[in-house]
Amino acid sequence: MTEFDLIARYFTRKPRLAALGVGDDCALINPSPGMQLAISSDMLVEGRHFFSDVSPYSLGHKALAVNLSDLAACGATPVAFTLALALPGIDEAWLQEFSRGLWALADAHGCELIGGDTTQGPLTICITVFGEVPRGQALLRSGARVGDDIYVSGTLGDARLALDSRHGHIELPPDILARAMMRLEQPAPRVALGIALRGIATSAIDISDGLAGDLGHILKASAVGALVDADITINLIAACANIDWSGSQFDTKKQLKTVFSGGDDYELAFTAAPAARQAVMAASLSSQTPVTRIGVIESGPGLRLVDSHGLPIDGQFASFDHFAPSGR
Repeated sequence: MTEFDLIARYFTRKPRLAALGVGDDCALINPSPGMQLAISSDMLVEGRHFFSDVSPYSLGHKALAVNLSDLAACGATPVAFTLALALPGIDEAWLQEFSRGLWALADAHGCELIGGDTTQGPLTICITVFGEVPRGQALLRSGARVGDDIYVSGTLGDARLALDSRHGHIELPPDILARAMMRLEQPAPRVALGIALRGIATSAIDISDGLAGDLGHILKASAVGALVDADITINLIAACANIDWSGSQFDTKKQLKTVFSGGDDYELAFTAAPAARQAVMAASLSSQTPVTRIGVIESGPGLRLVDSHGLPIDGQFASFDHFAPSGR
């Protein structure tokens, strides 16, 4: 099988929205009137972003999901994507499952593959995604205002628990590990929520590198600070109800690190005015995505964590950094 046979067999479909798709030197997209294109790229590298034994179906899903999550944070509707794929060799069984996972998520969001590249090399996947958002309605990081509520969608920390378990840092019961691995390997991009939050959220970001660091990007871009209830946030670890947190491997420090430095959650963190609380709940209901209010935007700089009694919690929680020692 040649490179072009591979593309034709596993990654080519008749264009639906694009004016021109796979097979030419460039793809052509016609933006809808009154819309802006939202564009984002993400790269996944074997051994850095995923384990070598991950199922190809899950990898195809996640490769697109992490990009769709960026569109969600912008409030954009997915339109199309490109795929650049480096493969150690041609394994047709692997390609069949990888493309099946990719197509399943793409079809669920009406997002079509319009081009890309293939080459031989260490397994690396790079996707660039294109979305549309009404002009002037994109959710940005820079709009948070003093007094705004801070929300997060879904649950946090389960992907980090799966990662720590795979690295041998903690032990999880098999059923909990299986659910946590699903969160790590097949995250659900919150596209519907992002779209529903247009005109409601004052700022937004997807949580890919850890809540503390990603929320910190909003604070920096908006020139504000934040007060967050750590007890409420800790309870967003979905596995909490099934884990005995009294053991030393799950002490309070570990719980805080799991939530605030975990990463790979691909949930949304966003802010909205207190007057918009009913609108936020309506967006949550219409998108079938739970949201939790965890704090408030302050004028002072930085992120302050407090417990349920308002007492300060000490601790520094770093986000994932590819070029820091051990990623932190």
